[in-house]
Amino acid sequence: MKRLVLILPLLALAACNQQGAQAPAAKQAEAPKDGPPPIPPYQLRAEQPSGNRLAAGRDGKAVFEHQCGACHLAGGMGTNLLTKQRLLAGETPDKGMLTNRTDLTPDYVKQVVRTGKNAMPPQTKVDITDAELDSVAAYLGKAK
Repeated sequence: MKRLVLILPLLALAACNQQGAQAPAAKQAEAPKDGPPPIPPYQLRAEQPSGNRLAAGRDGKAVFEHQCGACHLAGGMGTNLLTKQRLLAGETPDKGMLTNRTDLTPDYVKQVVRTGKNAMPPQTKVDITDAELDSVAAYLGKAK
C-alpha cells in the first residue's frame, strides 16, 4: 500500500512532464514564420522629428509628441494625473491635456521640464535639448 502511495504521485508528475514537453512544440507551430508579432501601437511613440536636435526653430508639436507624448498625450500617466488635479481644482477634464491648457507660460514649462514635478522626473539636456525645449515651451505656453 505504501508503495502505491509513492508511485501514484510519481506517475502523475511524469504525465505532467510529458504534456509540458509537447506544449511548446504546438505553440511554435502557431507562431508567425516571419518572426515575432509587431509591437502594439499604444507602445510606440511618435517618430523623432528630422533635423539637428541642437538647432533652434524646431516644430514644437512634433517634438512634444515624440519626447513627451508617451506620458502627456491621451491615455498617458501624466495626462491621467493632471486630469485628476484639474478636476480637484474645479476645471473641466479636458484641461488634463497639456495641449488644451491656456494657463501655461513658456518659462513655467521649461522650469517643470528641467526640475520635474510630483511624479514627473527632471528631463536632462540629453533627454530634450535646450532648442527642443524652447520649441515645446512655445507650443504649450499659451499664457502671457
